[in-house]
Amino acid sequence: MTYESTPLPGSGRSGSAWSVRTGLIALGCVPILAGAVRLAELGGGAGVTPDNARFLATPLPVTLHIVGASLYTLLGAFQFGGRWRPRHRVLGRALVPLGLVAALSGLWLTLFSALPPGDGGLLTAFRLGFGTVMAGSLVLGVAAVLRRDVPRHRAWMARAYALGLGAGSQAVTQALWLLVAAAPPDETGRALLLGAGWAVNLAVAEWIIRRRWAGRPVRV
Repeated sequence: MTYESTPLPGSGRSGSAWSVRTGLIALGCVPILAGAVRLAELGGGAGVTPDNARFLATPLPVTLHIVGASLYTLLGAFQFGGRWRPRHRVLGRALVPLGLVAALSGLWLTLFSALPPGDGGLLTAFRLGFGTVMAGSLVLGVAAVLRRDVPRHRAWMARAYALGLGAGSQAVTQALWLLVAAAPPDETGRALLLGAGWAVNLAVAEWIIRRRWAGRPVRV
């Protein structure tokens, strides 16, 4: 039994496929590095500040979230571009639990840890909404592939990865704001900028699913 997937735009050749993967990894570099700094802070006995108090109070879910999200973002990039191979399925078996750990730990932190300075109800709603959609997409993706419905599996997994990569796009939206406004956003503005990061990624995933993958046959 073999599966064949349609490459992402511009990934028809090996070099182009690597360009797609490199771009995805680059987008995730900022949150991955920030997560590494946070882990070092948790393990190094850092002093309590308003910025890190919530993380020091609940180190386990924070660690699970950082490790899960970082590995999911990094390894997930290798699922895009080129054809499906046995490597795709093996890697996918690791990515689903990593993605669920990232999504569910993020939901736990949103619901049960203290809100950091600058957060508010709107950002909390965004985190709960997009985190739930990410976890649900992973579950639906697994259910689809168990039915051998590869196109739907591919679509749900693309949505989940797009949301998992949201922190990378959020770094871009916030950087663009600072370049234009030259001042930090207020609470509502920050929530909208972070929400835009998730929304843009999800919109790109939907465009690829509908315009590049729709109607393409998948051999099983």
